[in-house]
Amino acid sequence: MEQRVSLITLGVEDMAKAAAFYEALGWKRAESPDGVIAFDMVGQTLGLYPLTALAEDIGLPVSALGQGAITLSHNTRAKEDVAEILARAEVAGAEVLKPAADVFWGGHHGYFRAPDGSIWEIAHNPFSTLGENGAFRWNGY
Repeated sequence: MEQRVSLITLGVEDMAKAAAFYEALGWKRAESPDGVIAFDMVGQTLGLYPLTALAEDIGLPVSALGQGAITLSHNTRAKEDVAEILARAEVAGAEVLKPAADVFWGGHHGYFRAPDGSIWEIAHNPFSTLGENGAFRWNGY
C-alpha cells in the first residue's frame, strides 16, 4: 500500500444540505455518478455519500458507525486566513467549536463542526508551508 489517502468519504444524512455547505465555502463539485457528490482537492477527493448507503456498503448498521474521533484539516497560507475561513463556515451553517487562536507549538488554528457532523481544523503552520498548488507536507519541503 502506498503512503497516501486518495478519497475521504463522509457519510451524510442530507446530501443536498451537505453539498450546499461545502459549496458555500467556495468548493466546486466534480462530475460524479448519481448518489455521490465529489469535490476534487489537491491529491485527493472529498466524497459525500448517503449515510444509510455507506453503512449498507460496509455491512454495519448506521448506529455502529458513530461519529469517530477524527478531524479533517485544512491548512492555510496565512495566519489571518484561519479566522476568515471559520467565519465563512459559520455563515454557511457550521458551529465554530474553537475560535482562531495561537497554539503552543507556534501555529494558529480553530475548529468547526460542519452541518453533517464532520469536524474540521483550520490551521496555519508556519513550519509546513504549502506548495504553489496548495500541497501540504509535514515540516515543509
